[in-house]
Amino acid sequence: MIRSIVNFICRSSGREADVSEETLKTRLDPSRMPRHVAIIMDGNGRWALRRGMPRAYGHRAGVESLRDIVRVSSEIGLKVLTVYAFSTENWKRPREEIDVLMNLLVEYLHKEIDELCRNNVKVRAIGKIEELPAHARRAVAIAHERTESCTGLIFNIALNYGGRMELVEAVRAISAKVARNELSPDDIGQEAISNHLYTAGQPDPDLLIRPSGDYRVSNFLLWQLAYTEFWLTDVMWPDFRRIHLLQALVDFQRRQRRFGGLN
Repeated sequence: MIRSIVNFICRSSGREADVSEETLKTRLDPSRMPRHVAIIMDGNGRWALRRGMPRAYGHRAGVESLRDIVRVSSEIGLKVLTVYAFSTENWKRPREEIDVLMNLLVEYLHKEIDELCRNNVKVRAIGKIEELPAHARRAVAIAHERTESCTGLIFNIALNYGGRMELVEAVRAISAKVARNELSPDDIGQEAISNHLYTAGQPDPDLLIRPSGDYRVSNFLLWQLAYTEFWLTDVMWPDFRRIHLLQALVDFQRRQRRFGGLN
């Protein structure tokens, strides 16, 4: 039953498939744009295997999708874009695949940093960055430094990220403040927890996009997704382009968000 409902959602989300990019842009209401869009970049490996290619081929193709989505997100004035690039569970993958992913991260940041700066995009990495390989940490640090003064799109790259670990880290930080008498237990509420997450100071995602046909959040932004709208599609991430993001945004603007109340 649940799968049938989700399949209906996926089909409904694709009803703009035959509409052009320019037409979709004209249908967007600037006053109702989501402030924060989160994307689980899924399906690279399966996309490659279906073509008889190694998984690395799919990961490299997925970088092209990322490049396109960051560009259009900046063009249309999104405030925050968060992409799930590497989870805390991804360390279970073969060493060769992990090396490919880390090298692609470094290559992407090296090649794109000048354009990101020109487009006023602020790059931020969220997760346990200190556990990444040295060359990946250096690339992230350079991207942070180069885009520090940018005031446009905030581009969060979730690296070595896990939603449960994020909450554990927040609890530890809050507990330490309580132990130092810097914070009273009575002051611990939702705002205090949000302020100790990797996304502190940013709005929660209004829209989560998951390509590839899977129906789970995969330990991504567990606290922040409490009232997020989901947009699901069978399109694999390497085939996901700006037209799909625009379809998702148009569909998002049709929805009524009640946050547990009534309109």
